[in-house]
Amino acid sequence: MLWGCLPAYLAGVGLLVYTRMNGLEIKGAKSWIDLGPFNLQTSQVALVGGILLLAVVLSQFRRLHPLLKILICGALVCVPLVMILVQPDLGSVIIWVPMVAAMLFVGGIPRRYLLALILLGLALLPLVINFGLKDHQRSRLTTFLDPDYDPLGISWNINRSLEAIGSGGWTGKGFKASDTLNEMGMLGKDIAHNDFIFAVLGEQHGFLGGLVVLGGFALLLLICLYIAFSAADLLGTLLATGFTTVVFAHVFQNVGMTIALTPITGVPLPFISYGGTFLVVMLFGMGIIQSVAVHRDTPARAPAPEDRLSTR
Repeated sequence: MLWGCLPAYLAGVGLLVYTRMNGLEIKGAKSWIDLGPFNLQTSQVALVGGILLLAVVLSQFRRLHPLLKILICGALVCVPLVMILVQPDLGSVIIWVPMVAAMLFVGGIPRRYLLALILLGLALLPLVINFGLKDHQRSRLTTFLDPDYDPLGISWNINRSLEAIGSGGWTGKGFKASDTLNEMGMLGKDIAHNDFIFAVLGEQHGFLGGLVVLGGFALLLLICLYIAFSAADLLGTLLATGFTTVVFAHVFQNVGMTIALTPITGVPLPFISYGGTFLVVMLFGMGIIQSVAVHRDTPARAPAPEDRLSTR
């Protein structure tokens, strides 16, 4: 398993290096490779490689001291994260944080070490905001705290999103109704189908339509968690946990930013937002989780008693 995951991780890092040198720049972020018929978002490929390798390290080197495991995982994570941050693609970086935290927790890292990491992250947060973010990214934080800041500029999208969702009422205005902000071009033709797709759903299908979407995601979350903690071994649990966390970190961030609960970061909504690379990665993650479910009675290796996390 290690020799299968390591090439995936190295391929992701290699693609990030190539993107830095020869990538396609869109909206100020050099995050894509032009492959002719489509553009490849390399940060998504690196995310898959990171999950696979972290799962192997945490499951196969369980006897290492927790601090050493944290240092190894930290080194493996920092390489792609720094390269993604300089693109800059803050949204993709944010998704890594809960994914790594969840995998470390499930991987057996003691809580005191996790608490220390959280406190360290909070202590470094002001430095990251002041010195690691660009001006337009800091402006998004200002908009999050004060939606009335620059209403015709940086706050335009979030205010129109709130207006669209609020105007949908209980049942919405109808699919592609002519009086929706989306059809009138007020939501932005380049973001309505991606970052603010939930606002479009809320306006066209109302509160009930949004509730159906969120209910579907909630059901999927329960199924994924059941699969993760009924896996045959720790490796399966970690793989399912990693991909589940990625999917629902996207859901939380995307829905949150459309209703002003989280800052705008350009994170898409799984299985609904437009985006080829992102959709392929989400489906790949679901395939891995399904594989864990199918092989729940056939561990990758003979597990020690403490390895088996089955709830059956």
